[in-house]
Amino acid sequence: MSIQKKLPYEGIRIVEFTHMVMGPTCGMVLGDLGAEVIKVEPIDGDKTRDLVGSGAGFFPMFNRNKKSIAVDMKSPAGIELVRKLIATADVVSENFKPQTMAKLGLDYETLKKTNPKLIYVSHKGFLPGPYDHRTALDEVVQMMGGLAYMTGPEDRPLRAGSSVNDIMGGIFGAIGVMAALRQRELTGEGQEIQSSLFENNVFLVGQHMMQYAVTGKAAKPMPSRISAWAIYDVFELGNGEKVFLAVVTDTQWKIFCDVFGFSDLYENPLLKVNKQRVEARPTLIPEIKKRISGYTASQISAIFEEHGLPFAPITKPEELFNDPHLIATGGLAPITITDGPRAGDQTAAPLLPIMMDGQRLGVRLNPPKSGEQTKEILLQLGYSASEINELLSNGLVSC
Repeated sequence: MSIQKKLPYEGIRIVEFTHMVMGPTCGMVLGDLGAEVIKVEPIDGDKTRDLVGSGAGFFPMFNRNKKSIAVDMKSPAGIELVRKLIATADVVSENFKPQTMAKLGLDYETLKKTNPKLIYVSHKGFLPGPYDHRTALDEVVQMMGGLAYMTGPEDRPLRAGSSVNDIMGGIFGAIGVMAALRQRELTGEGQEIQSSLFENNVFLVGQHMMQYAVTGKAAKPMPSRISAWAIYDVFELGNGEKVFLAVVTDTQWKIFCDVFGFSDLYENPLLKVNKQRVEARPTLIPEIKKRISGYTASQISAIFEEHGLPFAPITKPEELFNDPHLIATGGLAPITITDGPRAGDQTAAPLLPIMMDGQRLGVRLNPPKSGEQTKEILLQLGYSASEINELLSNGLVSC
């Protein structure tokens, strides 16, 4: 009989005051790793639940493996309740505007007076400094941090196609919590952790900053950059399909020329090494496009896969639900949608891209309904059934 191993952060309680993406991502990562994450929501629920369009997937994606308690934090009784909950926590996580938590008396400086072991992680737009008063969004820091410039064509900055800074900022917040938990084992003391959108974005574009430092030449936006490799492009085939193909080493160049019968290209003394082929790209790429135009995407992908050459189909996000690799490896886990017109429907969400001891970190709890565990948590805090009913009838909590 196999013994189920404990997850790394089992027994750690995290109380989060978060919304949108950045803060919830931090809690999701720690929850996936075994922590008990309690999401404190407004009495009428986290407004992230109601987002439409590109924000409609935020709540179900970043709030699995969490419990929810809904509290009126505008009332003294609600704040008292939240303080009791925080007193049981190892970690508090928040991502509201600066001073919001201080106005509620729930900032780190206040809370550490009664709980010096508390770890407190704040997710903000900027780390403390000249910009920290500004309101930041993922798109804001992409624009001011060089990422939008690098993503779009020249003179047309373009945001990346995902909430990259929000998500990574939450992941860095989680890394900070992990480090602080380890340090607490050594010192017995908690600490405040800060993670930010802007500094995260600068970390992402650091490779381009270092390129300038090393070469003295500014990095060009990705669509117009000088490629490091001769073939590293999206090719449009004769039937209109598109596929990404790459040939990045001299060995791969030989394989590519052999399998497609391009002996004339391989024997060309001006195309012998990668540097020469990069210099020849203005004529080489159109020639290759012409030569492979008769293939379908599936045909050319099969050839590249058989011979170990890098390739990729151009896939839309919704097509990943049926990706054979994700299905075979358990990379998508079933969850239940909690809000909106499809509430109650089953779907699947991507798991963290790691394995531990050969296992993926799964979904133990569906994204919660607003206040779904309110009664359970209040009972744990010592409230009697009659006290809970009174809180409910007075509108101080909901479930």
